Amino acid sequence: MDTQADLDELVAGWTLVGDELDLVAGKQGSNRLGFGLSLRYYGEHGRFLDDATGLSSEVIDFVARQVDAVGVDLAEYEWDGRTGRFHRAQIREYFGFRECSVNDAEAVAAWLAVKVCERERSPVRVREELLAWCRREKVEPPSEGRIDRLVRSSLHRGELAVTARIASRLSVEVRSRLDDLTADATVDDGDDESVWELMLAVPGNVSLNSMLVEIEKLKAVRAVGIPASAFVDVAPAVIAGWQSRVAVESPSHLRTHPDDLRLSMVAAMLVVREREIVDALVELFIATVHRIGARAGRKVTRELTNAFKRVTGKENILFSIAEAALDSPEEPVRDVVFPAVAGGESTLQDLVHEYRTKGPQYQQIVRATLKASYTNHYRRGLIALLEVLEFRSNNTAHRPVLDALDLVKRHAGAGTRYFPAGETVPAHKGLSGDWKLSVFVDVAGVRRVKRSAYEICMFQALREQLRGKEVWVVGAGKWRNPDDDLPADFEQRRTDHYRALRQPLDPTEFISDLRAEMEAELDALNHDLPDLGWVDIAERGRQGAIRLSPLTKAAEPQNLRRLKRELSARWGPVQMIDMLKEAVLRSGCLDQVTAVASRTDLDADTLAERLLLVIYAYGTNTGIRSVAGGEHGHSEDDLRYIRRRYLT
Repeated sequence: MDTQADLDELVAGWTLVGDELDLVAGKQGSNRLGFGLSLRYYGEHGRFLDDATGLSSEVIDFVARQVDAVGVDLAEYEWDGRTGRFHRAQIREYFGFRECSVNDAEAVAAWLAVKVCERERSPVRVREELLAWCRREKVEPPSEGRIDRLVRSSLHRGELAVTARIASRLSVEVRSRLDDLTADATVDDGDDESVWELMLAVPGNVSLNSMLVEIEKLKAVRAVGIPASAFVDVAPAVIAGWQSRVAVESPSHLRTHPDDLRLSMVAAMLVVREREIVDALVELFIATVHRIGARAGRKVTRELTNAFKRVTGKENILFSIAEAALDSPEEPVRDVVFPAVAGGESTLQDLVHEYRTKGPQYQQIVRATLKASYTNHYRRGLIALLEVLEFRSNNTAHRPVLDALDLVKRHAGAGTRYFPAGETVPAHKGLSGDWKLSVFVDVAGVRRVKRSAYEICMFQALREQLRGKEVWVVGAGKWRNPDDDLPADFEQRRTDHYRALRQPLDPTEFISDLRAEMEAELDALNHDLPDLGWVDIAERGRQGAIRLSPLTKAAEPQNLRRLKRELSARWGPVQMIDMLKEAVLRSGCLDQVTAVASRTDLDADTLAERLLLVIYAYGTNTGIRSVAGGEHGHSEDDLRYIRRRYLT
């Protein structure tokens, strides 16, 4: 109900016009004011007021002035009495509404079950649709209790219809595998994981073992054989809701559900998990390819630069050597060249060392180390990953990398050093720069392609194109086809969409504008950087190339100190949990927290206490285990149960 209304809201929502004033004219005193308020409220909301406690004084005064009832005591009006019921009948007749009958309730429940509850599982949204239906059909909404019952009934009927449809699309073999998953979810040996636990487990850190585990997990999910058409007409919100329920319910709980619901929920979980595992594998692939190169560079740098000294004045050294050599071309190097350089032979040794650790030889050693790391360790996982993921692209310009991927897959188990002489080797972006020297070699006068080096180049190119969405992965979520992110009518309404985004249709214009903006900002940074005393740019180290000096500590404001002293004097130290409890009691926010599962057997007070403790545990970073040690009577298992079922 309205608690405060400004002038515009008062005029728009509470102004009596035309025949409405004529209806009020026959009433007297409090009946006149109560009828006017009921009339306007019903016209705006499609339902009657129970009393005036939810109306602001501004609203009551505004309506009272219109009906000449200023100063009337509204408390005398009989909202639920005989007069109130008579007035309600008049108002219904005026607006053309009727009371909700048994047939109306059945009609709205059937409509909700088919049109709403098969896509929407939120009781709040279903309730909104119910009230909207009542307004369209000129039916006065039923009581709050009856609305709740209709919403629950519609949600149940909608779920039954959807689950029956999904279950009918699953073959007998798939049903049997789904049942086996939950039946075998517990194993006798506590050291072994069941297939069910494996499917629900989160991926580990970036490593070869994590990649192999995720590949096995993806194979296990796909082995169930859920058809792609099983959820073709099911809303994503419904699938996500079932997946969340399965994630928090134990296998024993799942087995208590009706067959159709259990099969649908477990199948939905596997569909979502397959998408999540594919995303995890792509991210592991990107991180692993980066790690191979980064570790090779760090390893070679450590080995070659232990005694590294940066040699300054290289141009002067070169000039001095050249001048000394020309002046005494017949003399020994030790007698002529070494004395011409400050520091003598030692400086020249440092200069050669710097060249080796920064020049082409350094890069060549890095490539060799990277190739050895890939061949001896990471190749097994990356090749296995190609067998379970399907890469595609919507642009023919990126086709060479996919052709290279097909080539690598065909010869993955060949065990040869080179690709066959007659094989067509696609040229892609990864075969640029010095990598050509490692990939293409001459063997007995014939140009051959080293298989391992070519694979590394292919994986590096594939990584870059995945990150730019130039290549996408079938069955992924985050790394899916970028065209799926566009509206279905994008091509037909391209001009409208670009206008809404305030972007030009010509890509060259967009690129030129973006380049001009970037150049302007970089010029501004380059101009201002020398004058900024709190930033320093130096050689890139472990902490990066850009260093920011810490800000000086600001003096505490005088008023803040006074406020602290007053709070401490008035209340003393206040526990954070008490502040949280007070905020919850005043805001009523826990009323909006609902379980992932459909129901709970906990009483409201116990649930509120456990929710407060879990929120406190995470909000203060104390942790559930530490909070569970308090004197409140709730165990760690109780708190983890609440966290699993109520908080994401």
